Amino acid sequence: MKMIKVGVAGFGVIGQRLADGVASQKDMELVGVADVSPTLSVRALKEKGLPYALYTAVPENKKLFDELGIPVSGTLEELVQKCDVILDATSAGVGAKNKELYAKYNKKAIFQGGEKNNVADVFFHGYANYEKGIGKQFLKLTSCNTTGLIRAVDCIDREVGVEKVAITIIRRVADPGDYHRGLTNALQVDKAPSHQALDLMTIMPHVDATGILVHTPVTHGHIITVLATPKKDISKEQLLEMFSKHPRIRVVKLADGFLGNASLFRYARDLGNPRGDMYEIAVFEESIVKSGKDIMFAINIPQEAVVIPENIDAIRAAMEMQTDRLEGVAETNKYLGMGKWME
Repeated sequence: MKMIKVGVAGFGVIGQRLADGVASQKDMELVGVADVSPTLSVRALKEKGLPYALYTAVPENKKLFDELGIPVSGTLEELVQKCDVILDATSAGVGAKNKELYAKYNKKAIFQGGEKNNVADVFFHGYANYEKGIGKQFLKLTSCNTTGLIRAVDCIDREVGVEKVAITIIRRVADPGDYHRGLTNALQVDKAPSHQALDLMTIMPHVDATGILVHTPVTHGHIITVLATPKKDISKEQLLEMFSKHPRIRVVKLADGFLGNASLFRYARDLGNPRGDMYEIAVFEESIVKSGKDIMFAINIPQEAVVIPENIDAIRAAMEMQTDRLEGVAETNKYLGMGKWME
């Protein structure tokens, strides 16, 4: 079995989780990670024994690592040359600049949701359009909210078809540990339609989607309410059966104590998941209601980790490790331990 060599550019919220995700894949090798300076994440990596080789994205910053006794294996450019594919988890806009480096060495790269769509050959989602990513050089992932939203809508669409969806996103304002948004006591409404609805239509052009987004002063996850119009009338029980079969969707009950985003974050920590991460979205069973043919439900989006499985899918598609959609996502799920709650 040929091991696909993978590098991660950017070792922040997403990058460190991508590194862990790749390291768990038995058919991939994590060559190393790169960052611009000795951030807290990099310092923690050193304190953990530096399980991943570290590269500097800014060569002149090597002295900053040296001063702290953090070994550096080389530059980002050197890391790129050693890899088959790079997962770019740098800040929005930086990935587009890094693309020139990836193209220089004819390497494949996968960008995150913060980059503009024109950075890539295809706007990618593992379940919804895996086939479009097969063999492509540059792929771009959807944002955390869009990733989870598409999982749920695609699940219904493949069973009975979906005509349209209307969504409301109750969006966490910042990640845990961030200070740049300030201390707030307010809700903020964005101009409609939200980009997540537009992005869904880019991935699933046959579905009419619109949506509203509300920023909330919390950090642990988003909640999305979805009002879907399926092409075939379905009951609540049928929808629950669809979701319950999906290894990246966890059905939870308010009656069991899953009252919202904080309950799920706490549960992830109780499970012993590193950083309290959850790869799956959660559907609140008691939120499912019918209105004529329409059906409504609410999902939880764990924003720090939800995109990791789709990034792994993107590697599989771009490198043609699996050319069948279900085979590709199944391999990712297996190594990430997805769907264990279904056993």
